[in-house]
Amino acid sequence: MPADAQHPLFARFWSRVSGRVGSERQRTQLLAGLRGRVVEVGAGAGRNFALYPPGVSEVLAIEPEPYLRGLAERAAASAPVPVRVLDGLAESLPVEDAACDAAVTSLVLCSVADQAVALAEVRRVLTAAGELRFFEHVRAHHPIGVHLQSRLDSSGVWPRLGAGCHLSRDTVKSIALAGFSVSELRRIPGGPGGLGIPFVLGAALVVEQAGRPDPSAVPATRAL
Repeated sequence: MPADAQHPLFARFWSRVSGRVGSERQRTQLLAGLRGRVVEVGAGAGRNFALYPPGVSEVLAIEPEPYLRGLAERAAASAPVPVRVLDGLAESLPVEDAACDAAVTSLVLCSVADQAVALAEVRRVLTAAGELRFFEHVRAHHPIGVHLQSRLDSSGVWPRLGAGCHLSRDTVKSIALAGFSVSELRRIPGGPGGLGIPFVLGAALVVEQAGRPDPSAVPATRAL
């Protein structure tokens, strides 16, 4: 889902196909056990809203694309927890410092204009005990997949078709560099062999320490 601009054609396409990306079981796992106030960055059409657990007191759903935001507002009306849909960018969240107990990103960190800035914003709005839950597609591990992803990104073809989406980002490393300790990481294969686009489903805790965290300090992935 685009999180940094208005993409009316892609938004209509995405609203029709997003239901095929990530199962309800995976999204339920993404949100399981969340409590308190949650910010969802790049909420899209609000597909996650119906799956938030009852311990959540409020969801601040950030979505800059007008068409998707309208769909999200409709989804919010029937959500089991209070959801407030807001216009805003991932790189400049309309949320106060340390105002949220958890943050959720779902298929959005691939398309933000600047991952480091967006993740710094997520870190800013979380409390010291905050948690980031993420479901994202990531860089392939097979050399063939890595090469293909890099070529598509550098050519500009895929980012133009996908409203800013980048295939070759090392999102898990970026999360660790942004001041989080990745505590749970599940790898979800996608597509055939080396050409598949893998996904990760995980959780990361805020790191309260001086200096930058070690980006290699992430748990080994395990398949779902």
